[in-house]
Amino acid sequence: MDIDIERVTEIAGEVATHMAGATTMAMVHIGDELGLYQAMAGAGPMTADALAEAVGCHPRLVTEWLRQQAAVQLVEIDGQGDNDVTFQLTDEAAAVLAWEVSPAFLAGGIGMFRAMFADMDDILNAFRGDGGLAWGDHHPSLFTSTARFFRPQYEMYLANEWIPAADGIDELLKAGATAADVGCGCGDSVQILASAYPESHFTGFDFHGPSIDQATELAANAGLLNASFEVADSKGYQGTYDVIFFLDCLHDMGDPVGIAAHARNQLAEGGSVLMVEPFALDGHVRNLTENPMAATSYGASAVF
Repeated sequence: MDIDIERVTEIAGEVATHMAGATTMAMVHIGDELGLYQAMAGAGPMTADALAEAVGCHPRLVTEWLRQQAAVQLVEIDGQGDNDVTFQLTDEAAAVLAWEVSPAFLAGGIGMFRAMFADMDDILNAFRGDGGLAWGDHHPSLFTSTARFFRPQYEMYLANEWIPAADGIDELLKAGATAADVGCGCGDSVQILASAYPESHFTGFDFHGPSIDQATELAANAGLLNASFEVADSKGYQGTYDVIFFLDCLHDMGDPVGIAAHARNQLAEGGSVLMVEPFALDGHVRNLTENPMAATSYGASAVF
């Protein structure tokens, strides 16, 4: 075979880089789950032992975790020896890794990658078979991490920018309206909407029962009397609504045209549908060359 050895070396280097990225995603998930980032946020330079004590974890493992995070420059390291080293999570890093109210917060969504590997046997069977793997059959981390991934954006933009940018919807919801959130998942968007528009009532629909159970519990704990939830699929919910929301979900639904037609049938006279979708460009060529999220998005589309 006539093989370009230089290109082989380049590809091997690229794969090695992706291996480091996969390892980092696992470490970020550990840091999020164990509260390591939260303990470091705003605390200034810390030794590994001090961080381990703060979160109640094994010092040696915390030390290795910190060194990995320093290797990829997510935390800053100071000191030359083994015993005088401190680590610090800057405020900029905390905005991405620790502060859930930050619109840049990403650590909460890393559980989606955990689900990719946890579900690998089922994913392989889907590739070999009819391509089907139900949303509800995935690892539970997928549901909670998806909610945490999108919530900061909804907190920042949903009621403050996106709804006001749509003609008449903001005024309608402020005055008092009935609204549906189709594909609401764990209900974060419904909670945000119900808090922002107390005069309106919001019903969240999702076909995944455990997500609806969690949404109902969280809304009750928040005292949101104008929020309710029902198990129903995107062409099975009933009722008449002034506004119907599809927030980052229509692309996952098997029959978008039929789903949109059903939504149209459930709208009250003069009602509106508001849809939000993740960033994508028209055509795979443009996505591959111009969309920085293309690799992640295509991979997620293949397995979820």
